[in-house]
Amino acid sequence: MIRIAVDAMGGDRAPRAPLAGAILALSELGDGDVVQLVGRPDVIEATVDDLLATDFAGHAVDRSRLPIVAASDVIAMAEKPTVALRSKPDSSMRVGLKLQADGGSDAFVSAGNTGAQMALSVLTLRLHDGLGRPAIAAIFPSARRPVVVLDAGANVDCSPAELVQFARLGSVYAEDILRRERPAVGLLSIGEEPEKGNAAVKDAHQLLAAAAGLHFIGNVEGRDLPLGEASGHDLDVVVCDGFTGNVLLKFYEGIAPFLIGLVADRAGHDPRALAAQLKELDYAEYGGAPLLGVRGVSIIAHGRSDARAVKNAILVAKRAVEAEMDVHIGRRLAVGASAA
Repeated sequence: MIRIAVDAMGGDRAPRAPLAGAILALSELGDGDVVQLVGRPDVIEATVDDLLATDFAGHAVDRSRLPIVAASDVIAMAEKPTVALRSKPDSSMRVGLKLQADGGSDAFVSAGNTGAQMALSVLTLRLHDGLGRPAIAAIFPSARRPVVVLDAGANVDCSPAELVQFARLGSVYAEDILRRERPAVGLLSIGEEPEKGNAAVKDAHQLLAAAAGLHFIGNVEGRDLPLGEASGHDLDVVVCDGFTGNVLLKFYEGIAPFLIGLVADRAGHDPRALAAQLKELDYAEYGGAPLLGVRGVSIIAHGRSDARAVKNAILVAKRAVEAEMDVHIGRRLAVGASAA
């Protein structure tokens, strides 16, 4: 049995979207799996009742697989993480993560305040030994197959050694979740040559080239990501600092609807139908981004997540638990530490 805690109060569309996503996920989880709904019980009960009477009318939903875990506080989307940590000890986010730390759950999913989730995940679940910082791993669509990019926003500035650690984290994610064998790792830079890039990137290139247990293919450029290949290699993992990764992520999120609208307008297509045909460009298709490096599973979903996005984030959490990704990350980091 896998137990996945969902922050029922987190996100721009909470509580309806997280709760609808939890209900949707039940049909794709194992029969014994449960989704723990964390938040204010009265709000959760009323919203689930309404969903079952409207959106899910006629569906057979086993409510025993949707246990409620009480949490009285809610961390607002715009709230400063430091304030939330100090002033809201019973927030749905903290309670959900503590449930996992105490052995009562196997994973946590939230579309709430990203900064607060990162801080609480590190505080509650702790980092793996030898790891300085966690990283957000985001999935980017490409012409070949999805590429994992990290860091996508957890760390604005990164040292060369941290970029090597991110490469190890991303490789495990590509193996366990994307089912890639010997994933190819590229370092995002402004040119393919090793001497291109800022000081951190140039130093990281040297470290990655010498790192044991990594399939490093060299520098890659921004244009390589949509193609899904670089220098004749399929591209699986792209490493960069969180500032660059987050800018890249937001650009990807914005360019997809722009292109769909443009093509639909010029070709006279229904934009909704065209979007459905190009669903791999929709962030909701990938659900959520794991915060890699913490001792557990913490999935960060987009703040605008709808029910489908939350459902897919729950399924990402399930795959991470089943693959024992957290255990594999610990082993990979240990290999890197022994080779250093």
